[in-house]
Amino acid sequence: MTPESPLVELEDVSLARSGRTILEHVDMMVVPSRIVTVIGPNGAGKSTLIRVMLGLQKPDSGRVRRARALTVGYMPQRLAVPDHMPLSVVRFIRLGGPVAGDRLRELAAEVGVTHLLGQPMQGLSGGEHQRVLLCRALVRDPQLLVLDEPVQGVDIGGQAALYQLIARIRERRGCAVVMVSHDLHLVMAATDEVVCLNRHVCCAGHPDAVSRHSEFLSLFGPEVERSMAPYTHHHDHRHTMHGDVVERRGG
Repeated sequence: MTPESPLVELEDVSLARSGRTILEHVDMMVVPSRIVTVIGPNGAGKSTLIRVMLGLQKPDSGRVRRARALTVGYMPQRLAVPDHMPLSVVRFIRLGGPVAGDRLRELAAEVGVTHLLGQPMQGLSGGEHQRVLLCRALVRDPQLLVLDEPVQGVDIGGQAALYQLIARIRERRGCAVVMVSHDLHLVMAATDEVVCLNRHVCCAGHPDAVSRHSEFLSLFGPEVERSMAPYTHHHDHRHTMHGDVVERRGG
């Protein structure tokens, strides 16, 4: 497999359930080292698209090609742990697959949760919970990292830090990242490609181009383009894990 060979490719994929069209003639390609973000309104078919992409749901028509022996790490939106079920962070991470102690500590350090390993899952903040989910998704050293609403329940400062962490993971590992998001602000500065989905692919490409596309504006409203402007990230600084700016580059 060459660096540009697709990890996953969808060609003319359609799917319907109970007479309702969920996906219609969808084309999509995911290559290594790229961050692709799927956006769209509720009911647009985003979750179904991910299930089809991962082979968890078969389309009615079209083709899905996956690289041979593709390893995938999956991060759900949020995974509630019942209060009556004692589960430490370290035990939760190990649910993602067998991992030696030294390797687990490396993963925890990579996502900034080393200090949480002995704590119960139920006591984590929103940002801590999402970082632990991300750590578990990395256990299998995935070629493809699939993140479903990765900043769910995280405040705005923590969202910026989490998106930057995802970018660093991609840069360090060279894996592809597919994110599903409702966020139209920070996410547009944190991705290489945007796929705007509303059962079919309305538009796709670089975030700047998509944010000006007529179908994107029709779907989300022209005020969206203006509201996204303040959130453009120029990466002239770095954040703590909580999103605080601690250093500016070139200052």
